[in-house]
Amino acid sequence: MRFLCCSWNHHSHVPSPFRLTPSSLITRKHSTITMTKRIALGSIVASTAAAVITAFAPPSTIVSRRRLVSQPLKVAVDPTTITKKEYEDICGLEFTEDEMVKRLERTKYLYPKHVEVIEDLEPLAGSMVDKILLETGDKAWQPQDYLPDMAQEGWEDEVKEMRKQAATVPDDLLVVLIGDMVTEEALPTYQTLLNTFEGCDDPTGTTESGWARWSRGWTSEENRHGDLLNKYLYLGGRCDMRSIEVTIQHLITNGFNPDARKDPYRGFVYTSFQERATKISHGNVGKLARQFGDKNLQRICGMIAGDEGRHERAYQLFVKEIIARDPDGLLAVFGDIMRGQIAMPAEQMSDGKDTKLYESFSTVAQRLGVYTALDYADIAEHLVKEWDLEHMEGLSSEGEKERDYLCRLPGRYRKLAERSMNKAKKSNEPPVLNSFSWIHGRKA
Repeated sequence: MRFLCCSWNHHSHVPSPFRLTPSSLITRKHSTITMTKRIALGSIVASTAAAVITAFAPPSTIVSRRRLVSQPLKVAVDPTTITKKEYEDICGLEFTEDEMVKRLERTKYLYPKHVEVIEDLEPLAGSMVDKILLETGDKAWQPQDYLPDMAQEGWEDEVKEMRKQAATVPDDLLVVLIGDMVTEEALPTYQTLLNTFEGCDDPTGTTESGWARWSRGWTSEENRHGDLLNKYLYLGGRCDMRSIEVTIQHLITNGFNPDARKDPYRGFVYTSFQERATKISHGNVGKLARQFGDKNLQRICGMIAGDEGRHERAYQLFVKEIIARDPDGLLAVFGDIMRGQIAMPAEQMSDGKDTKLYESFSTVAQRLGVYTALDYADIAEHLVKEWDLEHMEGLSSEGEKERDYLCRLPGRYRKLAERSMNKAKKSNEPPVLNSFSWIHGRKA
């Protein structure tokens, strides 16, 4: 509640509002009317608040209050005190109940039109659970399928053979593998992200909507990746596992913001890009592992890349269906995302020592060709072709501008990437090696 302040007149010990002049009488009358209206509005708010509180109060409390109140609380407005126009000016709301309900429906989501499209796609999300995701249980592959069985006789020989092959992997490739594993282990962050997309959330944790089932099924498959890579690295015996575990904990604690803004359109464009990037990274690590002589690691990376490829297809199909329903809306989002930069999930990684750990890891990955600026350009080109942006018609003028921008973008990225790589080759400078706590301080 606001209180009227009295200023003191230096000619008198009496507050100036009490010096009764004609003008002050008019002012006092206007203030009294205004205060009456404020008090009336306050009564409305208080009555409404009391009703809300009662709705959430324990039954015993409600009963005890009813004994004290003979008549139920009602919200009423005396039009002689507060007019409809004044109420709307103060509260910013229409006066009628119907208008209030409509306003609540409009403000439930930040992106109501996007949510409408997403809700229309729910049956597709449900079908993807059956068509894209593998069956759970005995029919699905599990990390143990690619590791020595420590409960069986002869496990020592299996571990020795595994270590023999793992010893062929050089430190720089090992660093990239560790960085990929850390990224996979931050899975709780990514499921949290999925549940922020409006219309795609799992509000109860066991919701049976198509989107909720997809989110949980996708997470269950992704969970295998970090488990398998973690155990491989542990059995290999060449890493400081505690330092790696510290990095995982830091990454999950630090979080991750891909700038999705709760928008399902932005979220699915991002996941379409990122799943393909992850598939490329795991696939290239597997190819290099085979070259150096570790067939076990090749098989492991191949299985994980296969999962990422299936997930990529699902997310890209979601976007394709969004385009069929709202092409201008999707193009506006896609263009805005690509004017920035696709954030990598592990950008917030830290081992508590190296303040530029992600940059160090990323530099090694680029030098080995596991994931480069050319891959970034290739993914952008793949999405433009996959969603057939070049042949999109019936767009608004803004949509046409976004389409043309996006179709030209991969070529621009490729030129910049090639120019940067050629410049690095001509410099003939030896690569800068960084010390990694993950491999006991060795440099890579």
